[in-house]
Amino acid sequence: MRIQFILSEIGTGLRRNLSMTISVVLVTFVSLTFVGAAALLQGQISKMKDDWYDKVEVSVFLCPRDSPQPTCAGGEVTDDQKAAIQAELDSSDLKPYIQTVYFETKDEAYKSFKKQFSDQWWFAETTPDDMNSSYRIKLADPEKYQVVADVLTGRQGVEEVKDERRLFDSLFLVLNRATLLAAGLATVMLLAAVLLITTTIRLSAMSRRRETGIMRLVGASNLFIQLPFMLEGAIAATIGAALAVGGLWLAVEYLVTDWLAGSVAWIPYVSTADVLAIAPALVGAAILLAAVSSLVTLSRYTRV
Repeated sequence: MRIQFILSEIGTGLRRNLSMTISVVLVTFVSLTFVGAAALLQGQISKMKDDWYDKVEVSVFLCPRDSPQPTCAGGEVTDDQKAAIQAELDSSDLKPYIQTVYFETKDEAYKSFKKQFSDQWWFAETTPDDMNSSYRIKLADPEKYQVVADVLTGRQGVEEVKDERRLFDSLFLVLNRATLLAAGLATVMLLAAVLLITTTIRLSAMSRRRETGIMRLVGASNLFIQLPFMLEGAIAATIGAALAVGGLWLAVEYLVTDWLAGSVAWIPYVSTADVLAIAPALVGAAILLAAVSSLVTLSRYTRV
């Protein structure tokens, strides 16, 4: 009987404030969509870092002929200089930071260069002697690039030390800023959702002050009086969260998996499984929003 009464009260409240309830659903949907998008974008960045940082190398380019660098003043790198660099790479100072070392000759560098630029008109003027021989170093921890760079930069015979990871840092910076923007918008929208849910519950409580007064007189508990209002907000917020999860799932399925992954297949993308993984958090956030809004409002507006 009590459950039937509570359900009846919930239905009455939702019908009386239908426009406000729809507004709560939409604002919750938009705000949690931004929250989910920020989480997925951060997950995308993490996937890309895990995949790309494990593949990038530190390249130690040795002096070619006619290099303007001060460390190449003696001309092309000599065998003694190569031996000194190799000894440094094998030393106890650098060994813990290095996973593998591969030496690329000028002929091998020329073959790679040919694959990329053989269709250019100026390629015919390039010879293997114009190439740099180099050490390609895979680090045990890509974050420790600077340790290797500090030891090898400025050594005689070394023209340049380049970390391929830096090629991706600008991209990750843009993506991180996009995440912060999405998180900022989500915060604003969540605040709007809290205020709107609070307003909806307040209007519902004020429109039923007579009913709540009667319930109080016949001995109904605070929880029994307040529960319908709390559930109204929770239902509206949960519907908004469900719409947010559905929207994110469709976006990932059709925009990321079907479109982006089909066009650029070498990037590890987030999937619908990632959306489902954050879905409980979004629903929980919706319920938390409703709970906070209810606690702020009901203690005042259900008094008789």
